[in-house]
Amino acid sequence: MSRPASGPVPAPRWPGGIAGALSAALVAALFVRVFRGFTVDDALVTARVASHWAGGQGYRFNTSGPEVDAVTPLGWAHLLGLLGTAPPLVMLERARVLGEVAWIVAAAVLGGLTPRGFPARATLLGGLALSTPLAAWATAGMETGVVTLLTTLALVPGAPAALAAGIAAGWRPELLPWALVLAAGGALTAGVTACSRLQALAARLPLAVGPAVVIACVRHAWFGSFTPLSAVAKAPELAHGIFYGLDAALGTGIPLLLLAPRALARSDGHTRTLAAGVAVHFLALVAAGGDWMALYRLTVPVLPAALLAASRLAELADARWLALRSVFFAVRPLWVAVAVAWPARHVLEHRLRLIDEGRSAFGAARSIACLDIGWVGAATDASLLDLAGITDPLVARLPGGHTTKKVTNGLFENRDVDTVVLLLAPKETVPSRWYEAAFGRAVEARVAALPAVQPFVVRASLPLGGTSQRYVVAEREMLPRREPSAR
Repeated sequence: MSRPASGPVPAPRWPGGIAGALSAALVAALFVRVFRGFTVDDALVTARVASHWAGGQGYRFNTSGPEVDAVTPLGWAHLLGLLGTAPPLVMLERARVLGEVAWIVAAAVLGGLTPRGFPARATLLGGLALSTPLAAWATAGMETGVVTLLTTLALVPGAPAALAAGIAAGWRPELLPWALVLAAGGALTAGVTACSRLQALAARLPLAVGPAVVIACVRHAWFGSFTPLSAVAKAPELAHGIFYGLDAALGTGIPLLLLAPRALARSDGHTRTLAAGVAVHFLALVAAGGDWMALYRLTVPVLPAALLAASRLAELADARWLALRSVFFAVRPLWVAVAVAWPARHVLEHRLRLIDEGRSAFGAARSIACLDIGWVGAATDASLLDLAGITDPLVARLPGGHTTKKVTNGLFENRDVDTVVLLLAPKETVPSRWYEAAFGRAVEARVAALPAVQPFVVRASLPLGGTSQRYVVAEREMLPRREPSAR
């Protein structure tokens, strides 16, 4: 009677089991509820596009304007509109609920993938509790929660993981290098022989790259460009990218737990692949110039991979050294949680109040120029001249960054702008000559100096809740009044 061939016992696919999944989901759900009031202006941009698309007006930010690539994740606005027509604020809430559910499911998957040992489980749950960007961005109203679910599914062993990573990279192009590293590393660790590894690589790489290529081709056929409009409007700045990468590593803390050379040397190929993927992603963020939004949005999708790798390394690390590193690397995330995320949980409340006040202030407007188009677009049906260019190809290609565009007097005259909404500098009040005020951003100061705008009169001054800043609303004199939009 022959004996079965000996060999390594395969690791279980779900080492954390149901207990690990439930504990991680519970912690994630708890902190999501705590920070659920966070949002950003760009989420309302998506919501307005989704509202127009669902209402049969096309993929447009302005109903009277051309179809435009107004949001990076092509298809996200369509997903929000599948439930039927609704105003932007309803679309925003759909996005928030979808992101919340997606992140809690992702946390359960992550808990099931994490080893059962105490060091690994403590690292996972502690990381979920301390990294407030994961909780805050899940319900911000953008695609981040769903993309994070996809990047977490990409951690499950097997070829389909490459497809999940590829779909995530299709929605967030800066994830493409990370997806390639995971696909290549997964193929190299899956095969036993060189031939089997090559076969696995040939099967996984197209899955990792394909969705991004398809979406880029659709975007080119639809809008004439393979890259999102935001890539033109917000041109990358290397110096800011370096700052962003370093600050994000410190502020989230989790990637720094991978700085464990001895444990990495003793770890398996899958753990080293996860660590390499996280490192490559941070390099990609540096090259992309980082991001201007709070709480490190672009790092969030790879934090589950960093958490899983850190948890697996915790099983191999010296207990005292692990505890010392964990305490040291928790200092900055704690500060972020208290000083940034805690007050940011009121952002939605402040934006809703601003939108409500804006409905009255914009009652007569038909063409509004502003930089923060999200909340303004939720308060009115008027056509908006986007001073950042993320929804306007002409403005996007003007010289300057997204807060420093060199807009011209002719542009305002051609668009027949009758109202401007400009953010004042902190603690600034509206002077008698309002255009001589100190403004929050360079493009707003440039707008106030335009001959076409200086004759405008102040219609309202709206406080930006949670800050010492105000928006000044100035309009062309003697505009006929009309009832505010009930959006």
